[in-house]
Amino acid sequence: MSDIRPVYLRLRDEIAAAIIDGRYPEGDMLPSVRALAAEQGANPLTVAKAYQQFQSDGLIQVQRGVGMFVRPGAAEQLRAAERTAFLDHEWPQIRARMDRLGIGSAELFDRA
Repeated sequence: MSDIRPVYLRLRDEIAAAIIDGRYPEGDMLPSVRALAAEQGANPLTVAKAYQQFQSDGLIQVQRGVGMFVRPGAAEQLRAAERTAFLDHEWPQIRARMDRLGIGSAELFDRA
C-alpha cells in the first residue's frame, strides 16, 4: 500500500517517530532544514513545512541563529497523540479486517 499523503506529512511522521524512539531526545537539537532535506532527498521548503508543524504544536523550540530543539515533554505528547490516532482510526480498520479473515486474538498473540 503506497502512502499518498503529502511529503511534509510523511516527513513529520518520521521525525515524530524519531522523537518518540529517542533518536532525537528532548532538549537535543534537530538537524538543520538543509541537512535533513539532503538526508531525505527532499526540498528544504518541504522540511521547513514539517518543522513548522512541530513548532505550531509546541513540540520544538526555535533559537534564532542556533537551531531547533525538542521541547521537554514532546515525546510523551507525540506518543499520546499517536495512540489516540491509532485507536480511533487505524485499529477499527485492522479489527474489521481481522474479523473478515477470521483471525482471533489468540492466533494473533501466538504469532507475536
